[in-house]
Amino acid sequence: MALLEVKNLTKAFGGLKAVNNVTFSVEKGEILGLIGPNGSGKTTTFNCINQFYSITSGDILFKGSSIKNLKTHQICQRGIGRTFQVVKPLARMTVLENVTASSFCRVNTIKEAQKEAIRILEFCNLTKEKDKLAKSLPIGGRKRLEIARALATKPELILLDETAAGLNPSELDEAIELIKKIQNSGITILIVEHIMKVIMSISDRIHAINFGQTIAEGTPQEVANNPAVIEAYLGEEYAQD
Repeated sequence: MALLEVKNLTKAFGGLKAVNNVTFSVEKGEILGLIGPNGSGKTTTFNCINQFYSITSGDILFKGSSIKNLKTHQICQRGIGRTFQVVKPLARMTVLENVTASSFCRVNTIKEAQKEAIRILEFCNLTKEKDKLAKSLPIGGRKRLEIARALATKPELILLDETAAGLNPSELDEAIELIKKIQNSGITILIVEHIMKVIMSISDRIHAINFGQTIAEGTPQEVANNPAVIEAYLGEEYAQD
């Protein structure tokens, strides 16, 4: 049984189907990359999985049970954490306080929450920044803090939404290292990413969508060579060469 199963997922906004009958699964322990051009429905799919948006039709199963009727916080407590494409930390709080706040998803005392937060900050290489205000961090630090906040909820599955966007080459390498470290810690990953260096180097499998519909699935190499994927990203003339 897959850890996460997305079955015939459809999300419509009026007459527009942002996600249209998409089906895929995520196996425990793997990294599944979700790719597609801008506006293809990737983040909408994430928002449906954690019920930031209610779904129009279909079903979403986590560990064999439907979660489509749960609240967002209930899904988090079940074991699905996520980051957001546009990071919005608690700007006037410190890095440590940001992660401590997220830790209360699993613990009940400030002592326990701070202890867990310190552990997560060390894991994410943010210990030196723990007393800095979150708003003072550069984009690379804020992206890392976003991951730390999600990890503090102790997820079994984490949804990473463009965690490498805006990073310089050295920060990209650090992001790849952190994502692999998360997988090695036993957490399953579903990731949306536009930067091919990242998605192709870390994914066990890739699911590609365009205009809200599935166009390919397979290994990174299989998907990269798929004519439908090439056309979606580069245009029809490239797919025909």
